[in-house]
Amino acid sequence: MISIVSAILYLHFILSCFCYAQVALTYNVIKFGAKPDGKTDATQPFLRAWASACGATKMSTIYVPKGRYLIKSAEFRGPCKNKIKVQIDGTLIAPMDYRALGNSGYWILFIQVNRISVIGGSLDAKGAGFWACRKSGQNCPVGARSITFNWVNDAEIRGLTSINSQLMHLVINSCNNVKVSNIKIIAPDLSPNTDGIHVQSSTGVTITNSIIKTGDDCISIGPGTRNLWMEKIQCGPGHGVSIGSLGRDYKEEGVQNVTLINSVFTGSDNGLRIKTWARPSTGFVRNINYKNIVMKNVENPIIIDQNYCPNNQGCPSQTSGIKISQVTYQNIQGTSATQVAMAFDCSPSNPCTGIKLEDIKITHLKKNKAQSFCKNVGGTFRGVIMPDNCL
Repeated sequence: MISIVSAILYLHFILSCFCYAQVALTYNVIKFGAKPDGKTDATQPFLRAWASACGATKMSTIYVPKGRYLIKSAEFRGPCKNKIKVQIDGTLIAPMDYRALGNSGYWILFIQVNRISVIGGSLDAKGAGFWACRKSGQNCPVGARSITFNWVNDAEIRGLTSINSQLMHLVINSCNNVKVSNIKIIAPDLSPNTDGIHVQSSTGVTITNSIIKTGDDCISIGPGTRNLWMEKIQCGPGHGVSIGSLGRDYKEEGVQNVTLINSVFTGSDNGLRIKTWARPSTGFVRNINYKNIVMKNVENPIIIDQNYCPNNQGCPSQTSGIKISQVTYQNIQGTSATQVAMAFDCSPSNPCTGIKLEDIKITHLKKNKAQSFCKNVGGTFRGVIMPDNCL
């Protein structure tokens, strides 16, 4: 009897130790000196909290309580010893003077970190001063992306709100297995280069249940993006969901296995866009799938533009080397703000191939018949196609 009781007590002790070992450590930024008053520079307290969490052998949480925290450019670098969760209940604000972020190109940077999650909170980058500088033609800093993930694996970004970024709001670069969900992005429709989410050189990224209202692409997809899944995206204002621009460099990684489903575009300058520079390149775009998309007063609902050449600089009289193939448009419905609702302007040297249209119903907003445009493109269609198919 004694041996049985002893065994039970020993088992209870082992389980208690195991459970205790799994309890995450919590590092409250206020205990490291941060003040939630929106005036006191909290950059160093945040970095000290990160250093403690990154060096911890147990799972840890960096906790940002309610309040406003003034943060300058901050680099949160790994590798770290265990999982880290950054739980933000407050708002991080950038300095009012846009020059305070300097020429680093970023505001908040996570780099070479694995198993990181950033949950909740708001980022207010105070970008209006920087936009005004750019518009005036003054000598301005390069500008800062609000939150960037470089060389990060197994990450989750959930429930974050980003307001008025100087440049791109959220950048995912050279990452693997990143889940983005319930994100809200807000900037004026004329704010320049404020892409909502930019993905490049990354594999296995998912973006779901997010609202993006900004001055550039809602989601921009750069070279080297593979296995990108986007679902339940609300886009507008903005420049749509854009693959590209691609082909800026001759040697460039391709884009493949990209899916966007169950999403709505409202008042955006573009809907589903693929754009490439009109210059030679080794890059490609293949296996792209768009399904169950609603367009509401969208200027270019469906567009492939392989003659992207802003101000005719660096590419006149050339053709795009990007090879576009296997792009499927299925159940795309709604209204176009321009008469040409579907445009495929492909490269004469590398025509688009394998374009598939199925159940497309886009009408012109002013009740005129919408039109389609095709150049150097081949493919197939089935079901109702409105505007008239030109493949």
